[in-house]
Amino acid sequence: MSNLGFQAVYRIINARPDALAERVFLPDDIDIEYFSRPGTPLTAMESQTPAREFEILAFSVSFENDYVNVAEMLRLSGIPPYAGSRGEGFPLVIMGGIAAFFNPEPIAPFFDAVIVGEAEDVLGEFLDSYEADKLNLSRADLLKKLSRIPGVYVPSLYTPSYNEDGTLASFTPVPGAPERIVRRQVAELDRHPTHSVILTPDTEFSNMFMTELARGCGRHCRFCMAGYIYRPPRNRGVESVKADIALGRTLTEKVGLVGSAVSDYPDIAELAEAFREAGIDFSASSMRADSLTPDAVALLAKGNRTVAIAPEAGSERMRGVINKNISEEQILNAVRMLISGGILNVRLYFMVGLPTETDEDVEAIIDLAKKARDVQLAEARKLGRLGQLTLSVNCFIPKPWTPFQWEPMESEKSLNAKLAHIKKSLKGVPNVNVIHDSPRSAWLQDTLSRGDRRLADVILAAADSGGDWKKAFRDAGLDMAFYAGRERGELELFPWDFIDTGIMKGYLWSERERSRDAKHTPSCRVGKCRICGVC
Repeated sequence: MSNLGFQAVYRIINARPDALAERVFLPDDIDIEYFSRPGTPLTAMESQTPAREFEILAFSVSFENDYVNVAEMLRLSGIPPYAGSRGEGFPLVIMGGIAAFFNPEPIAPFFDAVIVGEAEDVLGEFLDSYEADKLNLSRADLLKKLSRIPGVYVPSLYTPSYNEDGTLASFTPVPGAPERIVRRQVAELDRHPTHSVILTPDTEFSNMFMTELARGCGRHCRFCMAGYIYRPPRNRGVESVKADIALGRTLTEKVGLVGSAVSDYPDIAELAEAFREAGIDFSASSMRADSLTPDAVALLAKGNRTVAIAPEAGSERMRGVINKNISEEQILNAVRMLISGGILNVRLYFMVGLPTETDEDVEAIIDLAKKARDVQLAEARKLGRLGQLTLSVNCFIPKPWTPFQWEPMESEKSLNAKLAHIKKSLKGVPNVNVIHDSPRSAWLQDTLSRGDRRLADVILAAADSGGDWKKAFRDAGLDMAFYAGRERGELELFPWDFIDTGIMKGYLWSERERSRDAKHTPSCRVGKCRICGVC
């Protein structure tokens, strides 16, 4: 319920006179056993109506790790997981969310239709078409009609074939279906202000009214999928955001701004003043070290005990490879600014396993952490209070639609060794804490992120076995290393190449080549250049 995209869809549907949207959630582990019994299907939160009785069951899928939960929810709802096994009496099962943008193929066989793009631009058109012909056409003919809407992908109308080495050979649509699916996006965010429509204490951001500040990012960080698939970057007008702040003030005591880099917003100083005048606490989803200002820090200090910044890499060379154009001086100055402004706890995000990474680059993470800790202690002593420096170290996962989509993922053994070395080197350093993800889980995430349709059988088997992925892959005759541990060739056909985001594949390859020399690519000049293809 902290996902603004999910809430936007809920609002859009319920604003229609001919539609009603209710919510269904995956039960927790305790309740799954109850819902697995015959006669106890999953029900909607609002009316307790069984999910199976709705005309459409729509999944908002944001993370690869939720793929297995999609299969589980279909099972608990009494709905056959594969679209080809569902007849006229079952709901239309559709997918949206960011996973639908970048590569829906691993779970495509579960869905009748996939909405590729931003819901504000396509959902109304989809529902209008559905409503006009739901009683006049068979399920198959209705799906063919819906497939003619730009941005609507009907997986059953496409057939993949594979080479002997397992790579994708072709992806063929039936006659009349589009060869490529155009990603839909909103041109002007102010026409569709996105903010919280449901407030509840039982969420990640308890009772926080959140409003979208911007969508997309033009910084060209080469590892960041969101920066590419939401391109071009778009900002909301400051007056529109201020109106949302005023609305939030009537509902709760805390308002959060959501965007890829809140401190990059051009009118952040004016928004800071609006928060001061409203007398409400301010929270932000992300801050960049090179655009952090005293005004922003003063606001953050009112409602945040911890603020995160993301160097991503420890060395200047490695930050050049990933096009993270911030210096060590800017990072340390941001830490200094936060501590002196009263925010004693700072989290630094890093990655290990990036392309071309060396042992010296890993050592640079440790060195930068120690320098940041020294800055933190020096500033905290002036205030008479000490805080915590947390390093969140994650395994680099190559993602679709980035210049690193051709890269192999580093082995579990190597990643584990790097993480252990960082933890050992900082063990016992006062006020420094190191947390990290699991390389094994990261490998699974990469497999699901860059996988193809053959993984649907694996996902379903894992759901049925309580998460025994090793057996599921073995039984399907598939190898996780094929998807995660293999370098791709420049001309390899990818499972997600049928999606048209506007970004040219050749541009992404050229950015991969530039990364090898740590060449800097400047930020987007929206509408003024043609380099990537989106504008």
